[in-house]
Amino acid sequence: MRKLIVSTFISLDGVTQSPGGPKEDTGGTFHLGGWIVPYADPAIRQNLQDLLSQPFELLLGRCTYDIFAAYWPHVPADSNSRAIADLFNSVPKHVATHRSDALDWQNSHALKGDLADAIRTLARQDGANLLSFGSGDMVRQLLAAGLVDELRLLIYPVMLGHGKRLFGDDALASAFTLAHSASTPGGVLITRYLRSGAVRTGAFEGAG
Repeated sequence: MRKLIVSTFISLDGVTQSPGGPKEDTGGTFHLGGWIVPYADPAIRQNLQDLLSQPFELLLGRCTYDIFAAYWPHVPADSNSRAIADLFNSVPKHVATHRSDALDWQNSHALKGDLADAIRTLARQDGANLLSFGSGDMVRQLLAAGLVDELRLLIYPVMLGHGKRLFGDDALASAFTLAHSASTPGGVLITRYLRSGAVRTGAFEGAG
């Protein structure tokens, strides 16, 4: 079995919409796109490099796929991001999409049938872990199905007030263990949570 790892940028109030730029996702009249940009620093870049240092295959929703496919194949050879681009361009990419148009980015494959069933099938196969970035609609479905093994949350010190959120009311109740945490000079918390079973409950002595 291989793991499903979700890496995402998230605000203090749980918003994940349009973190990297004002035009990424303006749905619902969201106008604060690009809210992670002022906090970019070497620690965040190092976290990404560490995440990508182990073998992986990409698992993406269609909107995130389209953003990635429009950028990563065209990164210049002398760019600081070229090593990441080479990785993203070469690895298999599994895409959750209902559209029939072609997936032109090399090594891209559309998932067939029910999303949760397709991910379970992928997870049972031999191979590298499945790594998802962004893809909020898809990730919410996977959280509801209890299929996310690891959450890599970069928690930014902003409250956005509105926007698409990572966790919906239908997320499967689950416990996670904090395996790593660090903070950047700008106040971003870099965290790694591992699924650890069912939620435990209890009561304090004398509580009504």
